Amino acid sequence: MSRQFVTRIDDRVEPARRVRVRTVRGESPYVRDDNVVVEEPLEIRVARAGEPGPGQPISITMRTPGDDVELALGFLLGEGVIRSARDVASVRECGPDGNVVRVELAAGLALETGRLQRNFYATSSCGVCGKASLAAVEAMLNLERVDARLSITPDLLRSLALQARDAQPVFRDTGGLHAASLFDARGALVATHEDVGRHNALDKLVGAQLLAGTLPLSRCVLLLSGRASFELLQKAAVAGIPVVASIGAPSSLAIEMAERTGIMLAGFLRDESFNVYAHEERLL
Repeated sequence: MSRQFVTRIDDRVEPARRVRVRTVRGESPYVRDDNVVVEEPLEIRVARAGEPGPGQPISITMRTPGDDVELALGFLLGEGVIRSARDVASVRECGPDGNVVRVELAAGLALETGRLQRNFYATSSCGVCGKASLAAVEAMLNLERVDARLSITPDLLRSLALQARDAQPVFRDTGGLHAASLFDARGALVATHEDVGRHNALDKLVGAQLLAGTLPLSRCVLLLSGRASFELLQKAAVAGIPVVASIGAPSSLAIEMAERTGIMLAGFLRDESFNVYAHEERLL
């Protein structure tokens, strides 16, 4: 898929909005303006090759407007609907407010709409609860082990958090966003994407790399601004990312996913310290 088949709406909602707030500090409350992050729904629709009309709605996610095409493509890649940009014939933003993305699949690509519900394994209520369920998800997505030849130093890992913070302008303005940041093997920042949702931020990042033709990301390190959940590790594995670090803690199932797919997983990343939960042999 070339970029000429990507259609975007130019008049977009800004990611932050000014609001009037009353601040209480000690005994002297006062009124001032503040920036808050924008949160709006995005509907992702998929159509078979040559199919007219709006397509089949498969997901609605609450997100921060911006990079919606990348979000949709990253989501479809993570769900196993597409494997590469070649699986997409066209993608366009549409709807009265631009809050819909329609993706037309390439000819010959099957579409299984029956299983495309975002929360069918991602939430605690549906319950990916242990190794048997994890194996079922691996089989469904046809997950392969990542290229695990990348090793990194403690100094490189410790340098990531500060670089990522400097690349999050909307977070600085609002304090209300998550981020997914991609670094190369030398620790240089490649890209950062912000969103009100952790999964959306990573979908935007992976979708952008899919459009750029850089997948798999076998010589890259991913930094997550919050905790490392199972679904985020699954998305990283699909993108071929061999090292994932998070500012927060990983879950038990995220550690299991990292171990099974060859991802080196670090958590509680600070300027001076971090923990390694999987494949510590690749820490130099």
